[in-house]
Amino acid sequence: MGATAAAGHGPVYEALAALPLVDHHCHGVVTAGLGRERFESLITEGAAWPGISPFDSPVGVAVRRHCAPLLDLPRHAPAEEYLARRAELGPHEVNRRFLTAAGTAVFCVDTGYAPDHVTTPRELAEAAGGAAYEVVRLESVAEEIAARGVEPGEYAETFRTAAQAAVRQPGVVAVKSVAAYRAGFGLAPERPSDAQVTEAAARWLAGGDRLADPVLVRHLLWTAVELGLPLQLHTGFGDSDIRMHRVDPARLTDWLHLTAGTVPVLLLHCWPYQRQAAYLAAVFEQVYLDVGLTLHYVGPARAPEILAEALEITPFRKLLYSSDAYGVAEFHHLGALAFRQGLAGLLQERVDADELGLPDALRIAAWAGAGNARRLYRLATTDPVPEDGRD
Repeated sequence: MGATAAAGHGPVYEALAALPLVDHHCHGVVTAGLGRERFESLITEGAAWPGISPFDSPVGVAVRRHCAPLLDLPRHAPAEEYLARRAELGPHEVNRRFLTAAGTAVFCVDTGYAPDHVTTPRELAEAAGGAAYEVVRLESVAEEIAARGVEPGEYAETFRTAAQAAVRQPGVVAVKSVAAYRAGFGLAPERPSDAQVTEAAARWLAGGDRLADPVLVRHLLWTAVELGLPLQLHTGFGDSDIRMHRVDPARLTDWLHLTAGTVPVLLLHCWPYQRQAAYLAAVFEQVYLDVGLTLHYVGPARAPEILAEALEITPFRKLLYSSDAYGVAEFHHLGALAFRQGLAGLLQERVDADELGLPDALRIAAWAGAGNARRLYRLATTDPVPEDGRD
């Protein structure tokens, strides 16, 4: 774990630097070489606008500061030198260096978003020397059955059957919805009727677009509950498809009341709503959260503040680690580094101020970095890559 060793000092830093992480939500990395334009597009949720490079942003600075040394470059290497060295090493070696440096033992991989050719869960795990499991994106399941052709009156049962088949595949540990992108969380909380689903399916199937009908999104969420696996929900920060005011997880409160006692609900990313997510985790037994994606975009310098807000009232068994890395292996490394340094700094400061006992701090660090995810997803202590897992 030496490449991700924390910058600070003390037993909590040492413990987190050595901890094999469980990344409970991430994606594959690109296997082809990347030119400047494509690389820049992958390190931003926005775009590389004329005259404005993502390298000149907090995440771009973090890449040049914390990733350049792993490419044998000095810290803060210019973007041109960074990209040239990356091309010289080639994608296989670049991916290997960053994935192993992350110190991640287990990857729970969302395979439903892949506009680029990216590693399969098995390939990701093999490059990192770890294990991989799959997270099934339910919108992708719905869109696949629509593409094959289905009658509106048969849509609900066909989707349920397809989703059940998907989650029974070896290596699947959770499902995910991107309802935040498609309809936001201002949805009626109740389960839609069969007639409502059929009517909505007729509208959607006639248009042939991605699943975004609010009724069908509600139906998808209730079907997810029936599947019985942990449900991951994107909340907060994302690309320009997001309408930020509609993705505050607090808007799920009524639905959470109705689904109490069913499946764990994992609130992903959360920024700038990490405090609302913390409230939900504090008052609903089934709610958990992470601040993945956020951490590598704010960088290690701001990670402690984000984590401090997320942990203001969150029960310590409710915080998980994720990177939400996609495309560039740098984000697996940066996510892990920011989490380790940020949480270690936060906990060590409280230990030094005698606000937290060292044994408690070490337990919290181990829970957040790995233990909570292992318990929630029922992961083995030792995680072989599933031999016949869905790649």
